Amino acid sequence: MVTRAVEVLREGGLVAFPTETVYGLGADATNARAVRRLFAVKGRPATHPVIAHLGAGAALDEWAVDITDAARALTAAWWPGPLTVVVRRRPGTIVDEITGGRDTVGLRVPDHPLALQLLDAFGGPVAAPSANRFGRVSPTTAADVRADLDGDVDLVLDGGPCSVGVESTIVDCTQGTPAILRVGGITAGEIEKIVGVPVAVRTSGEVAAPGTLASHYAPRARVELVVRDRIEARGAQLRAEGERVGMLAMTPALENPADGVAVLGSPADVEEYARVLYRRLREADALGLGVVLVVPPPDEGIGAAIRDRLQRASTR
Repeated sequence: MVTRAVEVLREGGLVAFPTETVYGLGADATNARAVRRLFAVKGRPATHPVIAHLGAGAALDEWAVDITDAARALTAAWWPGPLTVVVRRRPGTIVDEITGGRDTVGLRVPDHPLALQLLDAFGGPVAAPSANRFGRVSPTTAADVRADLDGDVDLVLDGGPCSVGVESTIVDCTQGTPAILRVGGITAGEIEKIVGVPVAVRTSGEVAAPGTLASHYAPRARVELVVRDRIEARGAQLRAEGERVGMLAMTPALENPADGVAVLGSPADVEEYARVLYRRLREADALGLGVVLVVPPPDEGIGAAIRDRLQRASTR
Protein backbone atom coordinates (compact mmCIF):
# COMPACT_ATOMS: atom_id res chain seq x y z
CA MET A 1 0.00 0.00 0.00
CA VAL A 2 2.90 2.39 0.73
CA THR A 3 4.34 1.70 -2.73
CA ARG A 4 1.02 2.67 -4.29
CA ALA A 5 0.81 5.76 -2.07
CA VAL A 6 4.22 6.92 -3.30
CA GLU A 7 3.07 6.45 -6.89
CA VAL A 8 -0.06 8.52 -6.20
CA LEU A 9 1.99 11.35 -4.72
CA ARG A 10 4.43 11.32 -7.63
CA GLU A 11 1.49 11.45 -10.05
CA GLY A 12 0.20 14.59 -8.34
CA GLY A 13 -2.50 12.84 -6.30
CA LEU A 14 -3.62 13.15 -2.71
CA VAL A 15 -2.84 10.59 0.00
CA ALA A 16 -4.21 10.71 3.54
CA PHE A 17 -1.84 9.18 6.08
CA PRO A 18 -1.56 8.85 9.87
CA THR A 19 0.78 10.75 12.14
CA GLU A 20 1.03 10.64 15.91
CA THR A 21 -0.98 13.90 16.10
CA VAL A 22 -3.79 13.71 13.50
CA TYR A 23 -4.22 12.29 10.00
CA GLY A 24 -2.72 14.44 7.26
CA LEU A 25 -3.88 15.06 3.69
CA GLY A 26 -0.69 14.75 1.68
CA ALA A 27 0.47 16.19 -1.64
CA ASP A 28 3.90 16.52 -3.23
CA ALA A 29 5.24 19.78 -1.76
CA THR A 30 7.28 20.44 -4.91
CA ASN A 31 4.26 20.13 -7.23
CA ALA A 32 2.27 23.37 -7.37
CA ARG A 33 -0.67 21.81 -9.19
CA ALA A 34 -0.98 19.02 -6.60
CA VAL A 35 -0.86 21.54 -3.74
CA ARG A 36 -3.53 23.70 -5.38
CA ARG A 37 -5.76 20.62 -5.57
CA LEU A 38 -5.09 19.93 -1.89
CA PHE A 39 -6.22 23.45 -0.99
CA ALA A 40 -9.34 23.08 -3.14
CA VAL A 41 -10.32 19.75 -1.55
CA LYS A 42 -9.93 21.16 1.96
CA GLY A 43 -11.56 24.48 1.07
CA ARG A 44 -8.52 26.15 2.59
CA PRO A 45 -7.71 29.83 1.92
CA ALA A 46 -4.63 30.20 -0.30
CA THR A 47 -3.04 32.58 2.22
CA HIS A 48 -3.18 29.99 5.03
CA PRO A 49 0.14 28.07 5.05
CA VAL A 50 0.52 24.31 5.45
CA ILE A 51 3.27 22.19 6.95
CA ALA A 52 5.71 20.19 4.85
CA HIS A 53 6.42 16.73 6.29
CA LEU A 54 9.82 15.08 5.88
CA GLY A 55 11.24 11.61 6.34
CA ALA A 56 13.48 10.62 9.23
CA GLY A 57 16.63 10.98 7.15
CA ALA A 58 15.87 14.50 5.93
CA ALA A 59 18.34 17.32 6.54
CA LEU A 60 17.16 20.81 7.44
CA ASP A 61 19.80 22.36 5.19
CA GLU A 62 18.25 20.71 2.13
CA TRP A 63 15.03 22.70 2.57
CA ALA A 64 15.99 25.76 4.64
CA VAL A 65 18.60 28.53 4.78
CA ASP A 66 19.88 30.75 7.60
CA ILE A 67 19.02 28.02 10.10
CA THR A 68 19.21 29.21 13.70
CA ASP A 69 20.81 27.35 16.59
CA ALA A 70 17.36 27.04 18.16
CA ALA A 71 15.97 25.28 15.09
CA ARG A 72 18.85 22.82 15.08
CA ALA A 73 18.56 22.13 18.80
CA LEU A 74 14.80 21.65 18.71
CA THR A 75 14.81 19.33 15.72
CA ALA A 76 17.67 17.31 17.21
CA ALA A 77 15.62 16.86 20.38
CA TRP A 78 12.11 16.41 18.98
CA TRP A 79 12.32 14.95 15.49
CA PRO A 80 10.60 12.61 14.86
CA GLY A 81 7.84 14.09 17.00
CA PRO A 82 4.96 16.56 17.33
CA LEU A 83 7.14 19.60 16.59
CA THR A 84 7.00 21.91 13.57
CA VAL A 85 9.74 24.50 13.10
CA VAL A 86 9.22 27.56 10.95
CA VAL A 87 12.42 28.33 9.07
CA ARG A 88 13.49 30.35 6.04
CA ARG A 89 12.68 28.40 2.90
CA ARG A 90 15.49 27.44 0.54
CA PRO A 91 14.62 28.99 -2.84
CA GLY A 92 13.65 26.62 -5.63
CA THR A 93 12.56 23.74 -3.37
CA ILE A 94 9.12 23.78 -1.74
CA VAL A 95 6.55 25.61 -3.87
CA ASP A 96 5.10 29.03 -3.03
CA GLU A 97 1.57 27.63 -2.72
CA ILE A 98 2.47 25.96 0.58
CA THR A 99 3.72 29.05 2.36
CA GLY A 100 0.91 31.54 1.80
CA GLY A 101 3.29 33.82 -0.09
CA ARG A 102 5.92 33.87 2.66
CA ASP A 103 9.64 33.13 2.41
CA THR A 104 9.29 30.84 5.44
CA VAL A 105 7.99 27.30 5.74
CA GLY A 106 6.92 24.97 8.54
CA LEU A 107 8.77 21.63 8.54
CA ARG A 108 8.08 18.50 10.58
CA VAL A 109 9.18 14.87 10.85
CA PRO A 110 6.20 12.92 12.28
CA ASP A 111 6.64 10.12 14.80
CA HIS A 112 4.49 7.41 13.25
CA PRO A 113 5.96 4.28 11.62
CA LEU A 114 3.60 4.29 8.64
CA ALA A 115 4.10 8.01 8.01
CA LEU A 116 7.87 7.60 8.16
CA GLN A 117 7.72 4.61 5.84
CA LEU A 118 5.76 6.69 3.33
CA LEU A 119 7.92 9.79 3.63
CA ASP A 120 11.20 7.88 3.44
CA ALA A 121 10.01 5.98 0.38
CA PHE A 122 8.78 9.18 -1.30
CA GLY A 123 12.09 10.89 -0.64
CA GLY A 124 10.82 14.46 -0.60
CA PRO A 125 8.60 16.88 1.30
CA VAL A 126 4.88 16.18 1.55
CA ALA A 127 2.50 19.07 2.25
CA ALA A 128 -0.03 17.75 4.75
CA PRO A 129 -2.63 19.75 6.64
CA SER A 130 -5.19 17.75 8.60
CA ALA A 131 -7.29 15.48 6.38
CA ASN A 132 -10.67 17.18 6.87
CA ARG A 133 -12.62 20.13 5.51
CA PHE A 134 -11.14 23.45 6.53
CA GLY A 135 -12.12 24.68 9.99
CA ARG A 136 -13.80 21.45 11.05
CA VAL A 137 -12.78 18.77 13.55
CA SER A 138 -9.44 17.15 12.77
CA PRO A 139 -9.40 13.38 12.03
CA THR A 140 -7.68 10.91 14.33
CA THR A 141 -8.69 7.71 12.51
CA ALA A 142 -8.84 6.60 8.89
CA ALA A 143 -12.62 6.32 9.24
CA ASP A 144 -12.76 10.02 10.10
CA VAL A 145 -10.88 10.83 6.90
CA ARG A 146 -13.22 8.74 4.78
CA ALA A 147 -16.25 10.33 6.42
CA ASP A 148 -14.97 13.80 5.53
CA LEU A 149 -13.16 13.36 2.23
CA ASP A 150 -14.34 10.12 0.62
CA GLY A 151 -14.22 10.59 -3.14
CA ASP A 152 -11.87 13.58 -2.94
CA VAL A 153 -8.76 11.75 -1.72
CA ASP A 154 -7.03 9.19 -3.93
CA LEU A 155 -5.75 6.88 -1.19
CA VAL A 156 -6.11 6.56 2.59
CA LEU A 157 -3.41 4.77 4.60
CA ASP A 158 -4.85 3.32 7.81
CA GLY A 159 -2.40 3.42 10.71
CA GLY A 160 -4.92 3.12 13.52
CA PRO A 161 -5.91 5.85 16.01
CA CYS A 162 -3.46 8.71 16.54
CA SER A 163 -1.52 8.43 19.79
CA VAL A 164 -1.28 12.17 20.64
CA GLY A 165 -4.57 13.42 19.23
CA VAL A 166 -3.91 17.16 18.85
CA GLU A 167 -1.73 18.90 16.30
CA SER A 168 1.98 19.61 16.55
CA THR A 169 3.49 22.55 18.39
CA ILE A 170 4.68 25.16 15.87
CA VAL A 171 7.78 27.17 16.81
CA ASP A 172 8.98 30.14 14.76
CA CYS A 173 12.76 29.82 14.59
CA THR A 174 13.40 32.59 12.06
CA GLN A 175 14.26 35.28 14.65
CA GLY A 176 16.77 35.51 17.45
CA THR A 177 14.30 34.32 20.09
CA PRO A 178 11.95 31.44 19.19
CA ALA A 179 8.20 31.96 19.50
CA ILE A 180 5.37 29.42 19.73
CA LEU A 181 2.79 30.06 16.99
CA ARG A 182 0.57 27.10 17.88
CA VAL A 183 0.48 25.16 21.14
CA GLY A 184 0.41 21.41 20.66
CA GLY A 185 1.93 18.10 21.60
CA ILE A 186 5.10 19.65 23.09
CA THR A 187 4.75 22.18 25.90
CA ALA A 188 6.29 25.63 26.19
CA GLY A 189 8.32 24.40 29.14
CA GLU A 190 9.80 21.58 27.09
CA ILE A 191 10.68 24.03 24.31
CA GLU A 192 12.34 26.42 26.77
CA LYS A 193 14.35 23.60 28.30
CA ILE A 194 15.94 22.92 24.89
CA VAL A 195 16.54 26.52 23.73
CA GLY A 196 17.57 27.80 27.16
CA VAL A 197 15.58 31.06 27.05
CA PRO A 198 11.96 32.13 27.70
CA VAL A 199 9.77 31.58 24.65
CA ALA A 200 6.98 33.95 23.61
CA VAL A 201 3.56 32.54 22.71
CA ARG A 202 1.98 34.24 19.68
CA THR A 203 -1.09 32.20 18.81
CA SER A 204 -3.40 34.97 17.61
CA GLY A 205 -3.33 37.87 15.18
CA GLU A 206 -2.08 37.59 11.62
CA VAL A 207 -2.34 34.06 10.19
CA ALA A 208 1.27 32.95 10.47
CA ALA A 209 0.64 29.29 11.21
CA PRO A 210 -1.93 26.59 10.49
CA GLY A 211 -4.84 26.21 12.88
CA THR A 212 -4.59 29.66 14.47
CA LEU A 213 -7.79 31.28 13.22
CA ALA A 214 -10.12 32.39 16.01
CA SER A 215 -12.73 29.82 14.90
CA HIS A 216 -11.34 26.37 14.08
CA TYR A 217 -11.61 22.66 14.99
CA ALA A 218 -15.39 23.09 15.23
CA PRO A 219 -18.07 20.39 15.11
CA ARG A 220 -21.56 21.19 13.83
CA ALA A 221 -22.76 21.15 17.44
CA ARG A 222 -22.18 24.33 19.43
CA VAL A 223 -19.34 23.93 21.93
CA GLU A 224 -19.87 25.71 25.25
CA LEU A 225 -17.12 25.85 27.86
CA VAL A 226 -18.28 25.59 31.47
CA VAL A 227 -16.80 25.15 34.93
CA ARG A 228 -17.15 21.77 36.60
CA ASP A 229 -19.64 22.76 39.29
CA ARG A 230 -22.02 24.29 36.72
CA ILE A 231 -22.07 21.66 33.99
CA GLU A 232 -24.95 19.54 35.26
CA ALA A 233 -27.19 22.53 36.00
CA ARG A 234 -26.41 24.04 32.60
CA GLY A 235 -27.20 20.72 30.95
CA ALA A 236 -30.57 20.54 32.70
CA GLN A 237 -31.34 24.13 31.65
CA LEU A 238 -30.56 23.42 27.99
CA ARG A 239 -32.59 20.20 28.05
CA ALA A 240 -35.55 22.16 29.45
CA GLU A 241 -35.17 24.52 26.49
CA GLY A 242 -35.42 21.58 24.10
CA GLU A 243 -31.74 21.27 23.19
CA ARG A 244 -30.02 17.95 22.52
CA VAL A 245 -27.06 18.10 24.89
CA GLY A 246 -23.79 16.27 25.44
CA MET A 247 -21.17 16.66 28.18
CA LEU A 248 -17.42 16.09 28.30
CA ALA A 249 -15.28 16.40 31.43
CA MET A 250 -12.34 14.63 33.04
CA THR A 251 -12.75 12.15 35.87
CA PRO A 252 -14.43 11.82 38.27
CA ALA A 253 -17.38 10.87 36.09
CA LEU A 254 -20.39 13.17 35.97
CA GLU A 255 -22.92 11.87 38.49
CA ASN A 256 -26.24 13.59 37.82
CA PRO A 257 -26.72 14.47 34.16
CA ALA A 258 -30.26 15.45 33.25
CA ASP A 259 -32.44 12.88 31.50
CA GLY A 260 -31.51 12.66 27.83
CA VAL A 261 -28.06 14.25 28.22
CA ALA A 262 -25.31 12.25 26.49
CA VAL A 263 -22.14 11.83 28.54
CA LEU A 264 -19.37 11.77 25.93
CA GLY A 265 -16.69 10.48 28.23
CA SER A 266 -14.55 11.09 31.31
CA PRO A 267 -10.86 11.09 30.32
CA ALA A 268 -8.65 9.96 33.17
CA ASP A 269 -5.87 12.52 32.52
CA VAL A 270 -4.85 15.25 30.08
CA GLU A 271 -3.04 12.82 27.78
CA GLU A 272 -6.19 10.74 27.34
CA TYR A 273 -8.22 13.94 26.96
CA ALA A 274 -6.00 14.97 24.03
CA ARG A 275 -6.27 11.53 22.41
CA VAL A 276 -10.08 11.44 22.55
CA LEU A 277 -11.02 15.12 22.17
CA TYR A 278 -11.66 15.14 18.42
CA ARG A 279 -13.31 11.71 18.55
CA ARG A 280 -15.77 12.98 21.15
CA LEU A 281 -16.58 16.12 19.15
CA ARG A 282 -17.23 13.96 16.10
CA GLU A 283 -19.38 11.65 18.23
CA ALA A 284 -21.46 14.68 19.21
CA ASP A 285 -22.22 15.34 15.56
CA ALA A 286 -22.96 11.66 14.89
CA LEU A 287 -25.51 11.77 17.73
CA GLY A 288 -27.10 14.89 16.30
CA LEU A 289 -26.41 16.97 19.40
CA GLY A 290 -27.06 20.70 19.35
CA VAL A 291 -24.78 21.70 22.23
CA VAL A 292 -21.71 20.11 23.81
CA LEU A 293 -20.86 21.31 27.31
CA VAL A 294 -17.15 20.90 27.95
CA VAL A 295 -15.07 21.36 31.10
CA PRO A 296 -11.55 22.23 29.89
CA PRO A 297 -8.65 20.39 31.54
CA PRO A 298 -6.07 22.13 33.74
CA ASP A 299 -3.80 24.51 31.82
CA GLU A 300 -0.70 22.37 32.24
CA GLY A 301 1.21 20.06 29.92
CA ILE A 302 -0.77 19.18 26.84
CA GLY A 303 -3.80 20.64 28.62
CA ALA A 304 -2.79 24.03 27.17
CA ALA A 305 -3.22 22.67 23.66
CA ILE A 306 -6.60 21.12 24.52
CA ARG A 307 -7.83 24.41 25.96
CA ASP A 308 -6.64 26.23 22.83
CA ARG A 309 -8.57 23.83 20.55
CA LEU A 310 -11.70 24.05 22.71
CA GLN A 311 -11.60 27.85 22.74
CA ARG A 312 -11.38 27.97 18.96
CA ALA A 313 -14.07 25.27 18.58
CA SER A 314 -16.41 27.33 20.78
CA THR A 315 -15.93 30.56 18.79
CA ARG A 316 -18.61 31.14 16.15
